Amino acid sequence: MEVEKAIRERRSVRTYRSQEVKEETVRRILDAGRWAPSGLNNQPWKFLVLEKACKDSLAEYTKYGEVIRSSARVILVFLDREESYHYEKDLLAVGACVQNMLLEIHSCRLGGCWLGEILNRREAVHAKLEIPGHLQLEAVIAVGVPGGGTQAGVRKELGALWIGK
Repeated sequence: MEVEKAIRERRSVRTYRSQEVKEETVRRILDAGRWAPSGLNNQPWKFLVLEKACKDSLAEYTKYGEVIRSSARVILVFLDREESYHYEKDLLAVGACVQNMLLEIHSCRLGGCWLGEILNRREAVHAKLEIPGHLQLEAVIAVGVPGGGTQAGVRKELGALWIGK
Protein backbone atom coordinates (compact mmCIF):
# COMPACT_ATOMS: atom_id res chain seq x y z
CA MET A 1 0.00 0.00 0.00
CA GLU A 2 1.29 3.45 -0.88
CA VAL A 3 2.41 5.36 2.26
CA GLU A 4 0.49 8.58 1.60
CA LYS A 5 -2.68 6.63 0.90
CA ALA A 6 -2.28 4.59 4.09
CA ILE A 7 -1.71 7.72 6.18
CA ARG A 8 -4.80 9.43 4.78
CA GLU A 9 -7.11 6.40 4.85
CA ARG A 10 -6.23 4.87 8.23
CA ARG A 11 -8.92 5.40 10.88
CA SER A 12 -9.48 4.29 14.44
CA VAL A 13 -11.74 1.24 14.33
CA ARG A 14 -13.81 0.66 17.45
CA THR A 15 -16.04 -2.28 16.48
CA TYR A 16 -14.85 -5.63 15.20
CA ARG A 17 -16.22 -8.86 13.76
CA SER A 18 -15.70 -12.05 15.71
CA GLN A 19 -12.87 -13.27 13.49
CA GLU A 20 -9.38 -14.17 14.61
CA VAL A 21 -6.20 -12.41 13.56
CA LYS A 22 -3.48 -14.87 12.57
CA GLU A 23 -0.29 -15.12 14.60
CA GLU A 24 1.81 -14.35 11.52
CA THR A 25 -0.16 -11.12 11.03
CA VAL A 26 0.43 -10.11 14.64
CA ARG A 27 4.15 -10.74 14.17
CA ARG A 28 4.09 -8.57 11.04
CA ILE A 29 2.44 -5.75 13.05
CA LEU A 30 5.02 -6.01 15.83
CA ASP A 31 7.83 -6.12 13.28
CA ALA A 32 6.58 -2.84 11.76
CA GLY A 33 6.71 -1.29 15.22
CA ARG A 34 10.23 -2.50 15.79
CA TRP A 35 11.40 -0.61 12.72
CA ALA A 36 10.40 2.79 14.12
CA PRO A 37 13.15 5.36 14.61
CA SER A 38 14.61 5.86 18.08
CA GLY A 39 17.40 7.98 19.51
CA LEU A 40 20.74 6.15 19.49
CA ASN A 41 18.75 3.24 17.99
CA ASN A 42 17.96 2.14 21.55
CA GLN A 43 14.53 0.74 20.55
CA PRO A 44 13.04 1.40 24.01
CA TRP A 45 9.78 -0.52 23.51
CA LYS A 46 8.47 -3.88 24.62
CA PHE A 47 5.24 -5.58 23.53
CA LEU A 48 2.67 -7.81 25.19
CA VAL A 49 -0.05 -9.41 23.04
CA LEU A 50 -3.22 -10.45 24.83
CA GLU A 51 -5.80 -12.91 23.61
CA LYS A 52 -9.37 -13.58 24.73
CA ALA A 53 -9.43 -14.25 28.50
CA CYS A 54 -6.66 -11.89 29.53
CA LYS A 55 -7.74 -9.27 26.98
CA ASP A 56 -11.30 -9.24 28.25
CA SER A 57 -10.19 -8.77 31.86
CA LEU A 58 -8.23 -5.70 30.75
CA ALA A 59 -11.48 -4.11 29.50
CA GLU A 60 -12.55 -3.25 33.07
CA TYR A 61 -9.78 -0.65 33.30
CA THR A 62 -11.18 1.68 30.65
CA LYS A 63 -14.50 3.23 29.73
CA TYR A 64 -13.76 1.94 26.22
CA GLY A 65 -13.87 -1.67 27.38
CA GLU A 66 -16.17 -2.73 24.55
CA VAL A 67 -13.45 -1.84 22.03
CA ILE A 68 -11.13 -4.25 23.84
CA ARG A 69 -13.76 -6.97 24.26
CA SER A 70 -14.80 -6.92 20.59
CA SER A 71 -11.24 -6.96 19.23
CA ALA A 72 -9.42 -10.17 18.29
CA ARG A 73 -6.15 -9.16 19.97
CA VAL A 74 -4.81 -6.37 22.09
CA ILE A 75 -1.21 -5.18 21.89
CA LEU A 76 0.24 -3.38 24.89
CA VAL A 77 3.24 -1.18 24.19
CA PHE A 78 5.63 -0.33 27.00
CA LEU A 79 8.53 2.05 27.41
CA ASP A 80 11.40 -0.02 28.77
CA ARG A 81 12.99 2.32 31.31
CA GLU A 82 16.11 0.11 31.40
CA GLU A 83 16.64 0.73 27.67
CA SER A 84 15.83 4.44 27.93
CA TYR A 85 18.50 7.11 27.63
CA HIS A 86 16.28 10.21 27.44
CA TYR A 87 12.71 9.96 28.71
CA GLU A 88 11.02 12.47 26.38
CA LYS A 89 12.86 11.29 23.27
CA ASP A 90 12.05 7.71 24.10
CA LEU A 91 8.36 8.51 24.58
CA LEU A 92 8.38 10.01 21.09
CA ALA A 93 10.05 6.85 19.78
CA VAL A 94 7.29 4.73 21.35
CA GLY A 95 4.75 6.97 19.60
CA ALA A 96 6.51 6.38 16.28
CA CYS A 97 6.47 2.64 17.01
CA VAL A 98 2.71 2.75 17.62
CA GLN A 99 2.12 4.72 14.42
CA ASN A 100 4.09 2.15 12.43
CA MET A 101 1.93 -0.61 13.90
CA LEU A 102 -1.31 1.27 13.15
CA LEU A 103 -0.23 1.74 9.53
CA GLU A 104 0.71 -1.94 9.24
CA ILE A 105 -2.65 -2.94 10.74
CA HIS A 106 -4.36 -0.83 8.07
CA SER A 107 -2.20 -2.27 5.28
CA CYS A 108 -3.27 -5.77 6.42
CA ARG A 109 -6.89 -4.67 5.85
CA LEU A 110 -7.54 -4.87 9.58
CA GLY A 111 -8.78 -2.26 12.01
CA GLY A 112 -6.90 -0.87 14.96
CA CYS A 113 -7.57 1.61 17.72
CA TRP A 114 -4.96 3.29 19.90
CA LEU A 115 -6.47 3.49 23.38
CA GLY A 116 -4.95 6.15 25.62
CA GLU A 117 -7.60 6.65 28.30
CA ILE A 118 -6.60 3.36 29.90
CA LEU A 119 -3.31 5.00 30.94
CA ASN A 120 -5.30 6.70 33.71
CA ARG A 121 -5.35 3.24 35.32
CA ARG A 122 -1.77 2.32 34.43
CA GLU A 123 -0.83 1.14 37.93
CA ALA A 124 -3.88 -1.13 38.17
CA VAL A 125 -3.14 -2.62 34.73
CA HIS A 126 0.48 -3.24 35.77
CA ALA A 127 -0.67 -5.00 38.95
CA LYS A 128 -3.31 -7.09 37.13
CA LEU A 129 -0.85 -8.30 34.49
CA GLU A 130 2.15 -8.48 36.86
CA ILE A 131 4.24 -6.18 34.68
CA PRO A 132 7.86 -5.67 35.83
CA GLY A 133 8.57 -2.24 37.33
CA HIS A 134 10.99 -1.13 34.61
CA LEU A 135 8.25 -1.34 31.97
CA GLN A 136 5.84 1.60 31.69
CA LEU A 137 2.59 1.13 29.79
CA GLU A 138 2.30 3.78 27.05
CA ALA A 139 -0.30 2.45 24.61
CA VAL A 140 -2.95 -0.20 24.15
CA ILE A 141 -3.87 -1.10 20.57
CA ALA A 142 -7.03 -3.08 19.81
CA VAL A 143 -6.75 -5.11 16.58
CA GLY A 144 -9.36 -7.00 14.60
CA VAL A 145 -11.42 -7.35 11.47
CA PRO A 146 -13.47 -4.13 11.15
CA GLY A 147 -17.11 -4.59 12.07
CA GLY A 148 -18.67 -1.46 10.69
CA GLY A 149 -18.24 1.81 8.91
CA THR A 150 -15.66 4.38 9.88
CA GLN A 151 -15.94 8.12 10.05
CA ALA A 152 -14.37 10.33 7.42
CA GLY A 153 -11.11 11.93 8.47
CA VAL A 154 -11.23 15.64 9.18
CA ARG A 155 -8.09 17.71 9.65
CA LYS A 156 -7.36 21.36 10.25
CA GLU A 157 -6.14 23.31 7.24
CA LEU A 158 -2.35 23.23 6.96
CA GLY A 159 -2.18 27.02 7.11
CA ALA A 160 -3.82 26.96 10.56
CA LEU A 161 -0.92 24.90 11.90
CA TRP A 162 1.92 27.24 10.95
CA ILE A 163 3.69 29.22 13.66
CA GLY A 164 5.10 32.59 12.69
CA LYS A 165 4.77 34.34 9.36
